[in-house]
Amino acid sequence: MTTKQVADKLVQMCRDGKVEEAKLELFTEDTVSLEPVEGLLPKETKGLKAIQKKAELFVSMVEEFYGSTITEPFVAGDYFSVGWVSDLQMKGQQRQTNSEICLYKVKDGKIVSEQFFY
Repeated sequence: MTTKQVADKLVQMCRDGKVEEAKLELFTEDTVSLEPVEGLLPKETKGLKAIQKKAELFVSMVEEFYGSTITEPFVAGDYFSVGWVSDLQMKGQQRQTNSEICLYKVKDGKIVSEQFFY
């Protein structure tokens, strides 16, 4: 798949609520995930299994999820980005809206890295 095809597929699957299925289909076993700061989630996570565990950790911290909006992807070479806005309530906190930019690198038709900016 081209970078555009990977981007379009990821966006559609995430909009359909198939985030974890998208990882299984589109990530490599060695994909790297980067957060902007060390905090509730690790700054760097290596490998699909570890990324899946990080997602489980995040979901365990959510009290209520109200929905999200994902922009169309912007593709440049082997990279694409999307804007992602989530409406949720973390445990012990008030309802909030989180905005982030998600940057992905594609190699040989698979996502090899993801990086989040928020």
